[in-house]
Amino acid sequence: MKAAVAMLLSLCALAGCERTMKDMYVQPKLGPDASSPLFPDGKGSRPPPPGSVAMAAGDLAKTSGGRHGRDDVIADDAAAAASAPPTIDMALLQRGQQRYDIYCTPCHSPVGDGDGLVAQRGFPHPPSFHQARLRDASDRHMFEVVTQGYGVMPAFADRTTPRDRWAIVAYVRALQLSQDVQVERLPVDLRAGLSALPAPPRAPASRASAPSPGASDPEAN
Repeated sequence: MKAAVAMLLSLCALAGCERTMKDMYVQPKLGPDASSPLFPDGKGSRPPPPGSVAMAAGDLAKTSGGRHGRDDVIADDAAAAASAPPTIDMALLQRGQQRYDIYCTPCHSPVGDGDGLVAQRGFPHPPSFHQARLRDASDRHMFEVVTQGYGVMPAFADRTTPRDRWAIVAYVRALQLSQDVQVERLPVDLRAGLSALPAPPRAPASRASAPSPGASDPEAN
């Protein structure tokens, strides 16, 4: 009799646990098309913040954490990357500088010489942007490296848009130009300013060593 009562109590307890678990599963929430008075537009679904990078798209974005929907994002990104790069203007360069400071400076350094803080602390030093090989590399090559990664450098396609990657390439070109500009390409006023600068001081000539005692003077012979 005692065993039967104990079993009955156990079943009641299990039923209570299942009800509690069901309350966790079925919670008050807003579906994708539900309305809500909490927001001015009356919609429960909120748009992504400006500048967000899509990780998945399409119906498969709602399954398996969005992993399968990433194929659509990759296809869209590849199509955008295949298009012509944007026109370079000051806004694009400023955007490229901002993205470069965030993603590239830790390894490549602010001036692009490959001596960033991460590299100074043991990470492999990336090559300097100011070497001839990278000065002569095409913009498309630079874009693909940022997109897909190279060597120990990871890919940045999952955190930057194609336009931002083109902006980074444009800013890298500006860094290279800052270290390797030809005087003939400078504006006239800057060239005039360079001409007005004083000549750098010459290194002092090394003093000839005095002849050792007893040594013959070649001019005396």
